[in-house]
Amino acid sequence: MTLLLAILVGILFTIGVYLLMQRTPARLVLGLMLLGNGTNLGVFVAGGLGSDHPPLVPAGAEAPAAATADPVPQALVLTAIVIGFAVTTLAAALIWRTQRDNPDNDLDALRRTET
Repeated sequence: MTLLLAILVGILFTIGVYLLMQRTPARLVLGLMLLGNGTNLGVFVAGGLGSDHPPLVPAGAEAPAAATADPVPQALVLTAIVIGFAVTTLAAALIWRTQRDNPDNDLDALRRTET
């Protein structure tokens, strides 16, 4: 299962980098989203898939350290999801404003009109 998720991380990174190399703003945002999701999945897989046991053990209960889930990767991924959503929203708003002012879909043409 870990190998399958590692391959999925590689696919997300590959498609994300490919989309970032395109010249249209919408593809840039999609590439940014895929890179963020690939990073989140990579951190989650690197932290281990955990087990059926919760990360917090009640007082007085005995649980081996290897049987409990590690909460740190989960907290990092949750924080990264919130930050990624904010970045994606900001980028989409900037692209919407740029498209409203200049309906051309090519970033090179936008650069040529500014100079």
